Amino acid sequence: MEYVKLNNGLEMPMLGFGVFKVDEGQEGIDVVKYALEAGYRSIDTAAIYGNEKSVGAAMKQSGVPRGDIFLTTKLWNEVQRTGDVEAAFAQSLKDLDTDYVDLYLIHWPVKGRYVDSWLALEKIYKSGRAKSIGISNFNQHHIEDIKKVWSVVPVMNQIEMHPRLTQKPLIEFCKNMDIIPQSWSPLGGTSWEGDMRDSLLENDVIKAIGAKYGKSTAQVILRWNIDLGIVTIPKSVTPSRIKDNIDIFDFALTAEDIAAIDALNKDQRVGPDPDTFNF
Repeated sequence: MEYVKLNNGLEMPMLGFGVFKVDEGQEGIDVVKYALEAGYRSIDTAAIYGNEKSVGAAMKQSGVPRGDIFLTTKLWNEVQRTGDVEAAFAQSLKDLDTDYVDLYLIHWPVKGRYVDSWLALEKIYKSGRAKSIGISNFNQHHIEDIKKVWSVVPVMNQIEMHPRLTQKPLIEFCKNMDIIPQSWSPLGGTSWEGDMRDSLLENDVIKAIGAKYGKSTAQVILRWNIDLGIVTIPKSVTPSRIKDNIDIFDFALTAEDIAAIDALNKDQRVGPDPDTFNF
């Protein structure tokens, strides 16, 4: 595993395990336990995913010390609208069966609410119950809005990023602000607007790069993230893929490889636009 140091000094694994669309219950417990057994030490969930209880149970059952797991969860949009941030965070801690999270994120920049939500997260951070706080799906102008009031700089901005949506300007802006970018749906993923995952995994450019290293297209894409300094959180419920996705720390891409993948960009989203989402 490779690690990145956040702007508050905390270290975070460069590769984590995402649980979006992982069912609550035994399946969720088994999948997260398998990921931990495979070597993952970062788990990314959210209140809206409905599986925080499974994540908490899996961590307890895994035998991996809590201090060795970097745990992320997120504040949902409706809570931002009602303003009950403290209650929502307390419920997440209860469901996760832990007394702290390593990272708490604002899930989406809800119009007219995300600045107040950030101030609420700062209070949680200062209480010690969230070791780090950050944002998700924030564009540059959203970040500039919270910058006007923050006393704590977000450690991370979790955004949609993959070879069809490289987000270069936003990533550069975040890095200049000492905010680590993190990619969700790094393989294209099943989405609201269609499924790009198969086309990326069958892409001839990426396949050719993988052939040089004896790696799959998924492994090449994840390594591309790492080599760009992007923390990434692929999701799978298939044990073989969970295992393959973490097997990316024995090679590195060349500058030419990275440029070839960068050139696949089409500014094409598989998820909602942070400026126009309506939920």
